[in-house]
Amino acid sequence: MNTLSTPIAPIETQDPSMLIAELARSARKAQRVLAAMSSEDRAGALKLAARQMRADAAEILAANAKDIEAGEADGLTKAMLDRLTLDDERLEGIASAVEAVARLPDPVGEVIDEAQRPNGLKLSRVRVPIGTIGIIYESRPNVTADAAALCVRAGNAALLRGGSEAVHSNRAILASLAAGLREGGVPVEAVQLVPTQDRAAVGAMLTASGLIDMIVPRGGKSLVARVQSDARVPVLAHLDGINHTYIHSAADPEMARDIALNAKMRRTGICGAMETLLIDSGFSEAASLVASLIEAGVEVRGNDRIQALDERVIAASANDWDTEYLDAILSVAMVDGFDDATAHIARHSSAHTDVIVTSDEAVAEQFFARVDSAIVMHNASSQFADGGEFGLGAEIGIATGRLHARGPVALEGLTTYKWLVRGSGQARP
Repeated sequence: MNTLSTPIAPIETQDPSMLIAELARSARKAQRVLAAMSSEDRAGALKLAARQMRADAAEILAANAKDIEAGEADGLTKAMLDRLTLDDERLEGIASAVEAVARLPDPVGEVIDEAQRPNGLKLSRVRVPIGTIGIIYESRPNVTADAAALCVRAGNAALLRGGSEAVHSNRAILASLAAGLREGGVPVEAVQLVPTQDRAAVGAMLTASGLIDMIVPRGGKSLVARVQSDARVPVLAHLDGINHTYIHSAADPEMARDIALNAKMRRTGICGAMETLLIDSGFSEAASLVASLIEAGVEVRGNDRIQALDERVIAASANDWDTEYLDAILSVAMVDGFDDATAHIARHSSAHTDVIVTSDEAVAEQFFARVDSAIVMHNASSQFADGGEFGLGAEIGIATGRLHARGPVALEGLTTYKWLVRGSGQARP
C-alpha cells in the first residue's frame, strides 16, 4: 500500500492560535486513549510503523530530494544539508530506531519507590506519561520518526512542528508512520504534524499553556533561544553544544589523535561534535596532533602557544572559545595542567558533553567529579553523545538543564510520576 499517494495539504489561512488549540485538544483526547493501551499494543503499533516506512522508502526519499534541491537553491549550510539528507542507509537507520524504541522496556506504570507510614498508609510513586509534547525542530527529518516513536511508546501525544527546509520529508515520514500506527490501533491524532509553516504557529505552541504540557526544541541557537525566551510551557532543551576534549599529559598519543579526529570530523554538524580541544602543556605529541587535524581538513584556531606549534594555525579570537561551529573548524588551546583545563571548561562549556583523554584513572575520576556537564566522558569521542549510542533506542533531544531530565532524553525523560496512596480508613487528626 502506498500511503503517500495523497499529499497532506498545508493549511496556511487558519489563525495559528486557533489551529494549535484545535490540534492540541484533539491530541489530548487521543493521548488518553493511547495511555490506556497496553504496552504490548503500543510496541506493536510502532513495529507496524517501522515496517510501513520501509515499504514507503522510495516515496520518502523522493520527498527528501525535493527538500535537498530547495535547500541547495536557498544556500543552506553544509551542516544543515547534512542533517537534512536522507539515503537508503539513513532511512533504514530511522526505521530501525523506531523498532528499537518498541523493544525498550516500557517506563509507564513502573513503581519508582514504595513506603508505609506509621499510620498504615501505603505510598508509592508510579511513572505516568507527561501528556502532550510539542516538538519544534529544524532540518532534521529523523526527528519526526524519533519523536513520534518515543512519545507513543511512553504514552504521550506528539505535536510536531518541523522546519520549512524539511517540509516534504516530514510530511512523507509522518504519513507513513501514521498509516502503521493507525493499523496498530493508535488514534491518528496522537501524532500530528502542524500543517503550516507560518512562524506564528511556533509562537502559538509556546504559549499554549494548559494544552501542551512540554516543549522540546531541536535546532539552531536562534530557535532554541527564542523558545526558551518566549515559552509559557515547560521547555526541555540545550542551547549550544560547545563540547571540549581535554588531552591530558598522560594521554596515549595514538588514542588522543584518533579520538580528536573522530570527535571533530565524523559529522561536524551534530550537537555532539567537539568544538574546542584543550592540550596539556605536558603532552609530548601536541605538534603532531595539531598537524593531524589540519591535514584532515580542520581549520584550527589556536592561542599563541598552539600557533607556535604550526604556522598553519589561525589566531583564535575571544569569541572562538564560545562558538559552536558545526563545521570543520576547531578552537585549540594549550593549558597548564588539570586545574587550568577544568577552569577553561567551566568558563566556556555549554554543559553538553566534555571529554578527558588520559591513561591516569585517578585523574579521570577527578574530571568526572569536577566537570558539571550533562555528559562527561573518559577516553571516548564526544560523538557518542547520542540516545541510540546510550542504548535508549532514540532520543527526543539532549537536555543540559538540571531539572527533570539531563543528557539524552528518551522514554524515562518523557514520563512524570504520580503518588498512589492506599489506606484502610485513616482520617487525619
